Amino acid sequence: MTTRVLTGITPSGTPHLGNYVGAIRPAIAASQASEIESFFFLADLHSLIKAQEPERTQRSTLEIAASWLACGLDPDKVWFYRQSDIPETTELMWFLTAIASKGILNRAHAYKAAVDKNREEQLDEDAGISAGLFMYPVLMAADILIFKANRVPVGRDQIQHIEMARDFAQRFNHVYGKAYFPLPEVVIDEQVATLAGLDGRKMSKSYHNTIPLFAPRAELKKLVFSILTDSRAPGEPKSTEGSALFQMYQAFASAEQTAAFAQAFAEGISWGDAKQQLFERIDAELTPLRERYEALMAEPEKIEALLRRRGQQLREQYAIPLLKELRHAVGLRD
Repeated sequence: MTTRVLTGITPSGTPHLGNYVGAIRPAIAASQASEIESFFFLADLHSLIKAQEPERTQRSTLEIAASWLACGLDPDKVWFYRQSDIPETTELMWFLTAIASKGILNRAHAYKAAVDKNREEQLDEDAGISAGLFMYPVLMAADILIFKANRVPVGRDQIQHIEMARDFAQRFNHVYGKAYFPLPEVVIDEQVATLAGLDGRKMSKSYHNTIPLFAPRAELKKLVFSILTDSRAPGEPKSTEGSALFQMYQAFASAEQTAAFAQAFAEGISWGDAKQQLFERIDAELTPLRERYEALMAEPEKIEALLRRRGQQLREQYAIPLLKELRHAVGLRD
């Protein structure tokens, strides 16, 4: 039996090594299983809630699409599409809005956090909070339910949204007397790698400690050599425990290569030599990906054509028939 797995990708600039190791590489590997029907969508409608910058939205969507394709996502074997190319999603969102409980939406983490912040600053509770932020969970539920996804891999901070999608699906099924939607299951991968950044903290744009995935070779080397290390001199044994440099090497190396690198640490490899080895290991994996990315970005019209083609195929195969059925179910019919 085929299992539908859906993954949303927020278009927020070119990804960094942490995104690649923790999300892109494992998601692409998982999508290759024969019993899985994978859906990967660029969440451009969601991005409008965070920023209303048209050029940035357009550019980020293109960069993220090129990044996933360059890293090996096969658009002929998975569904790879842009959220805004499936207008049935927003129609389904309205159907769900009509049965969604406001009380549940009041408890959404992002909305509650914004309200709490306003209270702390002694502002009106809803100051600066858009209806888009409030309704975000309903749009996310529509993203999941329109393709009847069975499993949704997310971080722990998104579990609540999947629970809301289940609630909306159950309520719709109950109100209209038929199991129109399966109940999606959340998937939390406890083994997902969290890559340390240049300063040893989690690699994150908010910490400004990232290494861009497709940084030119010279920039990549400069950034690798700027990774924070301790003051132990050449010849002095070094600990792999808590070492951002060692952890990064491990994420790009085989078990045998990692064991040899750990031995070099124990034997007192200099930090300069260790960084050179790390640079060469990362560059060996990323060079072909970087070349593919640059080739894709040089012909954006091909990416555009691909996204539109897959979006239209998805609409015809899944979205349009489903919405025809749902319109009849809710009474919007001849």
